[in-house]
Amino acid sequence: MRTRAAILHERNAPWSVEEIELDPPRAGEVLVKMAASGMCHSDEHLVTGDLEGATPPLPIIGGHEGAGVVLEVGEGVRGLAPGDHVVFGFIPACGRCDSCVQGHSNLCDVGGESFPAGTQITDGTARHHLLDGTDLTLMCLLGTFAEHTVVNESSCVKIEPDWPLDKACLLGCGVVTGWGSAVYAADVKPGEYVAVVGAGGIGANAIQGAKMAGARAVVAIDPVEFKREKAMAFGATHTYASIAEALENMGESTWGRGFDKVIMTAGVGNGDVLGEAFWLGAKKSRTVVTNIHPVAEQSIAIPGSFLTLFEKELVGSLFGSGNIRRDIPRLMELYTQGQLNLDDLVTRTYSLDQINEGYDAMRNGENIRGVIVFD
Repeated sequence: MRTRAAILHERNAPWSVEEIELDPPRAGEVLVKMAASGMCHSDEHLVTGDLEGATPPLPIIGGHEGAGVVLEVGEGVRGLAPGDHVVFGFIPACGRCDSCVQGHSNLCDVGGESFPAGTQITDGTARHHLLDGTDLTLMCLLGTFAEHTVVNESSCVKIEPDWPLDKACLLGCGVVTGWGSAVYAADVKPGEYVAVVGAGGIGANAIQGAKMAGARAVVAIDPVEFKREKAMAFGATHTYASIAEALENMGESTWGRGFDKVIMTAGVGNGDVLGEAFWLGAKKSRTVVTNIHPVAEQSIAIPGSFLTLFEKELVGSLFGSGNIRRDIPRLMELYTQGQLNLDDLVTRTYSLDQINEGYDAMRNGENIRGVIVFD
């Protein structure tokens, strides 16, 4: 069949929306009509090349935060049927590898091995092609910047048909990543002081997670005034424009003792900034690195003595250390109960043809999250 998709042909170029050829699903795969796709900063890394060597080769269909309706299933697919509503997890969970069986599906071996290729898990071939026959790779094996896509069933989480897909799509990456960074990776406890560095799509959810976990104070640090204002709606108790400002005002935010948990959720990680943020932490604090650092960055500016003398911890977190099959339905239920704010995350919706406009808004700090809504 033919459908349309947003394709990146070269680095630092705009997304090109064009017609492509899409093969039917093979064994273990499903054809999905997309309903909505979040416009995450991680897809911007494809454009800038920050993750060169860790992402699929070009040309590539972007998008990894999506939801839609199953149209067709391939041979051997058991848990899904045409008409099912699904959210994609940007890391597939095979359920059989060592990571999955230990409960760490966010580190699924199959997904990790398949990411750089960007082709189907089952046989390593492509289902998406340019009209001249050139194979297209997929961001996170999904390619949600398309009207239709074929993905492995391992990437799909079935949800209730009455849950809004334009909100559910956000759970495929940003919401679980941010919320889990606070609740799982940072392990925020009631009464603790939490600093979130970066108040965009992931940071806003880290703020929500910290608040839900019972943090006494949640500080949002971001240079963009709009994002600082929005952070208050998600549960921030204090906001600062910089780490330096937060350090100067530690007396009012933590009564001078420092933060128990520091969560890094900026758009692009930076070793010097991480080193600066490490000073925010109190004794026995934990700093969680959720944002992606460029692959070429080989060092971070953290005094090693802090780790020993103050028993500070530095940990990484992928997908908020969450589990797609447990956490996507769980957080959607919290949304339906009014405990999780997804509505205010969506600053504006766009058509597929407006994708470059949406990413310009993201770069300019005008969106918490833009969402592509398909007809």
